Amino acid sequence: MGVKAGNALRATERPSLKTLLFGKPKDPLDPKVFHQISLIAFLAWVGLGADGLSSSAYGPEEAYLALGEHFFLALPLAILMALTVFVISASYSHIIELFPTGGGGYLVATKLLGPKVGLVSGSALIVDYMLTITISVASAGDQIFSFLPASIHGTKLAVEFCLIFLLLYLNLRGTKESVLFLLPIFILFVVAHIFAISLGVGPKAADIPALASATYQKTLGDIQALGLWTTVFIVLHAYSLGGGTYTGIEAVSNGLQALREPRVETGKRTMRYMAVSLAFTASGLLVCYLLNRVSHESGKTLNASLFATVYGNFFSPDSAYALVIVTLVTEATILLVAAQAGFIDGPRVLSNMAVDSWVPHRFSHLSDHLVAQYGVWFMGLASVAFLLYTGGDVRLLVVMYSINVFLTFTLSQLGMCRHWWASRKTEKLWRRKLLVNGFGLLFTATILIVTIIIKFAEGGWVTLLVTSGFILLCYIVRAHYDQVQRALKSLDETLINIPFRPDLKHPVPAKQPHAPTAVLIVRDFDGLAVHSLLSIARLFPNHFKNVVFVSIGLIDSGRFKGLSEIDNLRGSKEEDLKSFVEFANCLGWYAEYRYSLGIDLIEELEKLCGSVAGDCSRPVFFAGKLVFERENFLTRLLHNHTPFTLEQRLQFEGLEMMILPIRVFIPPTARAPSGSNPEKRKLE
Repeated sequence: MGVKAGNALRATERPSLKTLLFGKPKDPLDPKVFHQISLIAFLAWVGLGADGLSSSAYGPEEAYLALGEHFFLALPLAILMALTVFVISASYSHIIELFPTGGGGYLVATKLLGPKVGLVSGSALIVDYMLTITISVASAGDQIFSFLPASIHGTKLAVEFCLIFLLLYLNLRGTKESVLFLLPIFILFVVAHIFAISLGVGPKAADIPALASATYQKTLGDIQALGLWTTVFIVLHAYSLGGGTYTGIEAVSNGLQALREPRVETGKRTMRYMAVSLAFTASGLLVCYLLNRVSHESGKTLNASLFATVYGNFFSPDSAYALVIVTLVTEATILLVAAQAGFIDGPRVLSNMAVDSWVPHRFSHLSDHLVAQYGVWFMGLASVAFLLYTGGDVRLLVVMYSINVFLTFTLSQLGMCRHWWASRKTEKLWRRKLLVNGFGLLFTATILIVTIIIKFAEGGWVTLLVTSGFILLCYIVRAHYDQVQRALKSLDETLINIPFRPDLKHPVPAKQPHAPTAVLIVRDFDGLAVHSLLSIARLFPNHFKNVVFVSIGLIDSGRFKGLSEIDNLRGSKEEDLKSFVEFANCLGWYAEYRYSLGIDLIEELEKLCGSVAGDCSRPVFFAGKLVFERENFLTRLLHNHTPFTLEQRLQFEGLEMMILPIRVFIPPTARAPSGSNPEKRKLE
């Protein structure tokens, strides 16, 4: 049996197709790994800040077109847009300081406003990141097909599907690899847009004072002709439809785990990079539209028309056309970079929600490339579904997209305002911070309310329906976990508190290598594990002479935050296993333990069991499983994956394993989630 286990281990060392496609696995226990996969501020600006910067491909366009014949209001709208970017960015810098381990809107709302509000914020974020991927890819398709012949426009949707799956593949390789791949694209986008906006604004900068005066006069005329509130409504309508411009700001505070130490300073520096670049690009494009009197052309984006006009004033037709293509291609590719925010931050929000048992715990598990692979797949497939539903219609996606992100923004700002008010006696700068987050709350709540009211019937209802459905599913999952935890509570209270009474007359027996050995797979020192141990003694009295406890310290996304967390996990695991050994000794068994830390639970268990089998001649492996009186979809989805999978693996290695049933009775009447004690979880 030991030879078989050794052969199995050697087989895993051979290069596989998975290794060729996705690269070599990363070792989470390597002290250098956090440095190797973390991002400096510049790379974080690329991977996380590109979401906001890329929205210049559709945000300013939607705002400008919404003005209609009142296009002269684009100048004050550009100022308001830049001001909003800086205010929201400043307010999120405060969030970075207060929550240095990341978490974004979900963590802020959960900690400052309560778990139920946090669920709403987290669900909104998940749907938002799905739509981030969808709208980025759909808008990238629009940019590319703006200069391609109309005869091939029918292939646009198929190309967009392929792009989503390409990004999914890149993200399964790992965050830093995907960002480095897209770095040249990002730099080219920034250079091309600085060049285009400078050509569009620079030569006509002298006209801006006269334009500002004309805007003032025409605004007064509109107020007299249409009324003050109608004029305000026109501005707010355009302002809210341009809300997609600000949607990437959340990404930095949520993605702090991916940043290089010191994370707070790196995050704040990334936020400054993003604020300046986004304000310049978005407001600059609005001013360019106005100064160059750009109008919508069928089959083209407004940016395509703008670039054609601007470059046409300075270059020959052939050169101008080439520059337009280059600039539009950079827009299309930066939109693909922006989709990274959905693939980077969406799985992180899911993993945080998994830690709190709102979604299945497997969403917090990491792959051998240290990415939350279940979350990556979930976000990718969900974005494909949205793309299929909308047919890649960017105008519909903008509405669907803006509602959720501003719901999260508003809840985050509200939570921060509440925090600063509660901390006014201990925080010296509470007034200044409250003022910043208060303005952020005013701006984000205004955009949220206006967007919902104006665009509810035009697609906003779909977002609200999907988000509400996701919240309901989370409640169902959490309610089930809570019910199981309550059902097992009596088991914990009864068995864990059994006093250890060693028999002084009969000391702990010596190890008998050739005698039968019971190998028990355990997770924590809890009622489940103690029940399994006592079941072995009851079912096989006086048969096993040795007991070996095997356990894996699972490094999930909640633990993978630094070396200190890994050390804490190791210490906790050793403490639990020593308690098991002491308990088994009191029962008259020789006992020892084996454990390892890793990211793949089944793979680590298989290796550890193979090692134990090599040391013991007659081992029988045991693991407990929960047996429910009423089996249903949730019980099958959320529980018992580990013992059955491990049993199958060990059988093919010639090792015997028994699964011990542990009865769980859940009352038929459901109870609402308690929202407390997220540490007692992971009952798989």
